Amino acid sequence: MSYQEEYRKWLEDPWFDDDTKAELKAIEGDEKEIEDRFYRELEFGTGGLRGVIGAGTNRMNVYTVHKATQGLANYIIKAGTRSKGVAIAYDCRRMGREFADVAATCLAANGIKAYVFDELRPTPELSFAVRELGCTAGINVTASHNPPEYNGYKVYWEDGAQVTPPNDTGIIGEVQAIRNFSDCKKMTKDEAIAAGLYEEIGAAIDDRYMTELKKQIIHPDVIEAVAKDIKIVYTPLCGAGNKSTRRILKELGFENVYVVPEQTGPDPEFTTLDYPNPEDPKAFTYALNLAKEKDADIVLATDPDADRLGVYAKDLKTGEYMGFTGNMSGMLIAEYVLRERKATGTMPENPTLVTTIVTTNMTFPITESYGVKLIEVLTGFKYIGEQIKLFEQTGNKDNNYVFGLEESYGCLAGTHARDKDAIVAVMMLCEVASYCKKNGKTLCDMMNEMYEKYGYFKETQYTITMKGADGAKQIQATMDKLRNDPPKAFGDLKVLKFRDYKTGVVLDMETGARSETGLPTSNVLYFDLPDNNWCCARPSGTEPKIKFYMGVKGTSLEDAAKRLEALTEAVKANI
Repeated sequence: MSYQEEYRKWLEDPWFDDDTKAELKAIEGDEKEIEDRFYRELEFGTGGLRGVIGAGTNRMNVYTVHKATQGLANYIIKAGTRSKGVAIAYDCRRMGREFADVAATCLAANGIKAYVFDELRPTPELSFAVRELGCTAGINVTASHNPPEYNGYKVYWEDGAQVTPPNDTGIIGEVQAIRNFSDCKKMTKDEAIAAGLYEEIGAAIDDRYMTELKKQIIHPDVIEAVAKDIKIVYTPLCGAGNKSTRRILKELGFENVYVVPEQTGPDPEFTTLDYPNPEDPKAFTYALNLAKEKDADIVLATDPDADRLGVYAKDLKTGEYMGFTGNMSGMLIAEYVLRERKATGTMPENPTLVTTIVTTNMTFPITESYGVKLIEVLTGFKYIGEQIKLFEQTGNKDNNYVFGLEESYGCLAGTHARDKDAIVAVMMLCEVASYCKKNGKTLCDMMNEMYEKYGYFKETQYTITMKGADGAKQIQATMDKLRNDPPKAFGDLKVLKFRDYKTGVVLDMETGARSETGLPTSNVLYFDLPDNNWCCARPSGTEPKIKFYMGVKGTSLEDAAKRLEALTEAVKANI
């Protein structure tokens, strides 16, 4: 069916409501807009759905959410786990509660109980709730850090991690098998409640989640010693982290926590933000102004679904606030956890740190320094969560998870959740900051000490956005070019090895020898360069973008910055 035929169907089919038809009627004659809304179905990928809210097959709306949930329900029923139920959460996004209830009532119509949070909650708490309630799956309605016009739908499996093979492909197959929206089962919310298939959850899960977080504290005495002195500025960026973050900091005894008032409450339009992403320095504008007013030691921001943490800290030498990348803040926490667990004798046997292939190479010397095994996985925290499950399945005989992190501002201390957790990251980062303050240092001092100890590692990203049908083709063409004719060098840096995770082959560019990546297939290309330099190309799974990740190791911060700038320009020249 052509996109115009699909458009006419939505206008005429009685299955679609009047508001939907009015929205579509308003774009009649706008060929480009109609094509963009109907040239494809919004792809249910390995993590679920994400897209612009609106009417059409290529949009997030009650119909695409309903269809996705029916596919999930069909998969659950075939798996024979219908009786275990599904936990559902949502954040501050537009249509969040509506999409959550569409999913819940669809599940109920299929005889599957839905446990729905009574108000917005962080992503990691949904991950926690899946395991705590013994559910077969979880759904989180969120678009993470995307712009306000987006919403999304993430699917979790019974281990609390986002779905991985074979469940992801199995669910995708069931969703794709539904050809008509009218094949999706319906039930009203009142009917679902009456049938005992819709239950609101909230405070009890919150309490259990908080209890688990506190188990990760290593030195409560250190926190107690500086809790009255250390000053913390926090912004939830109008999202789901507000209540949980403030609660954990209060219960740990931190007295001087200042929350950005303009960004405290839920705001689906993000009116005080250009882009609700803690990776964007502009997202800290209000927080840094408050930090200067209060003379804060650290400044923290969680993204709208509270799985990512952004950090600034005051450098006492310059009086300025220094920003930390996700690699830097993750390394600060990793260094503290490994060092202090070893020092206090609380390091488990066979300790293992899990990270992704695009995370800083500083992970290698840090883990080597503390005798901790390092495992690299594909990009996406679900693969880190999957490793925790695999470790537990073998009784932790070979690996015991101690920490996991990825470059995109996400990490996890503990195994209470199986997704990145900004709430536990806030808690741990504040413990690290407390340890520094007690010893007359700052986070900036600790980071500089780590550079001197392990090397001056520095990383960046270069992103190209290509929207619409033409953009998708351009992204594919770019990947095809790099895959079929891989560059032999980036500037002065020779490509030593070329890893194609789609074919699973590693090519030695000098000898021609081939070996296996050892990881699942994924549309990712990785170029190993001399002297700890590297770059990686990967289309985004949630946005119309292609991302280029790069990393270097320099002899100083200035040298690393120059090397990274040169590598970035060389990457641009090759594409």
